[in-house]
Amino acid sequence: MRRRDFLKNSALLVAATTVTEYAGATGKIAAASVEARTSAADDGKLITSAPMLQNYAETSMGVAFSVSDMANGFVQYSEHPDMRDAVTVKCGGYRVTDMNDKVMLVRLTGLKPATKYYYKIGADRISYKGGYAMKRLGTEVDERVYSFTTAGKGAKGHFCVINDTHSIWKPFGLAIEKMAALGPSCVVWNGDTCNMASTIDEQIKTFLCPEIERSDYASEIPYIFCPGNHDSRGMANRHLEKVWMFRQPEERSSRDWDLGRNFAVRMGDIAMIGLDTAEDKVDENPLFAGLFASEAYREAQVAWLEDALQRPEIADAPYLVAFCHIPLFDADPRCNPGDVHPNDTDPRYSTDFACWQRTCARLWTPALEKAGCQLIITAHQHQYRYDAPTKERPWAQIVGGGPDINRKNKEGKLMPSYFPTVIEGEVVKGKLVVSVHHLVKDEVVGKFTFKPRKR
Repeated sequence: MRRRDFLKNSALLVAATTVTEYAGATGKIAAASVEARTSAADDGKLITSAPMLQNYAETSMGVAFSVSDMANGFVQYSEHPDMRDAVTVKCGGYRVTDMNDKVMLVRLTGLKPATKYYYKIGADRISYKGGYAMKRLGTEVDERVYSFTTAGKGAKGHFCVINDTHSIWKPFGLAIEKMAALGPSCVVWNGDTCNMASTIDEQIKTFLCPEIERSDYASEIPYIFCPGNHDSRGMANRHLEKVWMFRQPEERSSRDWDLGRNFAVRMGDIAMIGLDTAEDKVDENPLFAGLFASEAYREAQVAWLEDALQRPEIADAPYLVAFCHIPLFDADPRCNPGDVHPNDTDPRYSTDFACWQRTCARLWTPALEKAGCQLIITAHQHQYRYDAPTKERPWAQIVGGGPDINRKNKEGKLMPSYFPTVIEGEVVKGKLVVSVHHLVKDEVVGKFTFKPRKR
């Protein structure tokens, strides 16, 4: 596997547009993001991005957008396209709003399942000079009316998956255009959105202001997030919830308060389960100075998973599909299984990081198998692969491809197994059909049909 080579080489090739810890290009990306937002501010604009729909769910929706100055953001939403009887919701929760000069995060709650809503975004420009010296300097509203449809049994069973985008804009743009044509109910972003992010401006660049033609890519198609190992690297990514909010509090018990990225969502005939495989290195690896606690985090997800699978809307779904970043199976004996202590190195394995996650497989797959999970969709390896189910492993696994376009090896020869993908799942005539789209060739390279699970 040459995933590490990709990370190093891509830093050299796309440092001007990619957040990467290897080439030290984070400053360039931060500067580019700041420059774009500064330009908007110079034009007098307070709102500097289209909205992004986050955390697709049955009765709630997250809306995020960026601003150029101190602001108090809000969303107006209605069940009517003319926005009559619109409800206004401000950023933040109870007591005080989340005034800041970077990103507005607005949570819409109490929504109806499988219902279409129309919405606008807006923000008040705020002068804040102290606890008794604050005032509103004006209000800006994006006059475009956007829409979204919530999840639920009555929703269309149709999803897409992207992964390992690494803030590389050309393949990301191809993925966005493909999904715009496919029109799924939601998109699962299955990890490694960037290489790392040290500032909020870098995160804004990745999620809210990407360098692609379709700037409103997530304004009407909601997204769900399964973090990858790179999504916790960098000072800003340690608190990614400032740009991509956690799941709604009512979606988690007090025991699971820190599991803000796990999701269990019913969408038509499909139950979708999201799990976080966390880092691809063991916690005691000296490279990370004891700053990660992935082992306990993975174990904490077991009880959450067992409870989520028993929820009525999940338990009675004909199809159960799980998502996580690092694969839970690999037939190659040279692939590092991620549990090599104390520093991930062993002559039996070809890498010094996890190619797959044996620990997560041991922790999570018993519950998934008991529930009849038919498919687990993963990422991380940057090569598309399909692992058919067996008697010992009754679930199939699809590994999504990475961001490589016309990748070459050290001898200059093309490596055709490396290409970006969009994985599409849709219930058609009562069966789940999963198609793997090759974004460079613009063709389907894998198509798999699943029957309803036995319950």
